[in-house]
Amino acid sequence: MKPRRVLFLCSRHRLRSPTATAVFAAWPELEVDSAGLADDAETVLSPEQLDWAELIVVMEASQRRRLQVRHGARLRGKRVVCLDIPDRYAFMQPELVELLLRKAGPLLR
Repeated sequence: MKPRRVLFLCSRHRLRSPTATAVFAAWPELEVDSAGLADDAETVLSPEQLDWAELIVVMEASQRRRLQVRHGARLRGKRVVCLDIPDRYAFMQPELVELLLRKAGPLLR
C-alpha cells in the first residue's frame, strides 16, 4: 500500500508542525512533511509541498484561512483539517505531543 502524504502547517515552523512531523514520522503508511505560513518561518511553505500532500493539517483556523487566500487554487481536491491547537507549547512538549496524538491520530490511522 502506498504511504499517505501528510503536510503539517503552523505559523513559523518552529514548534507545533515540527513536533507533529517528529511524532508521526515513525507511523507506518505515512510520509510527513511540515512548513510555516509566515514569511519569516524556519521553512516557508512551498507550492511543491502543497502539490505533494494528500492531507493538509493546520493548527489554527486563521492558518486555514491564510492558506486558502494564498494558495486556494492548489488546494482543490485536497482535504484541509484544523486541529485547533494554540501556539503556547514548546517543541516536543509532552502536552503538545498528547494533543497531536489525540486530535490528529484518528485522522491518520
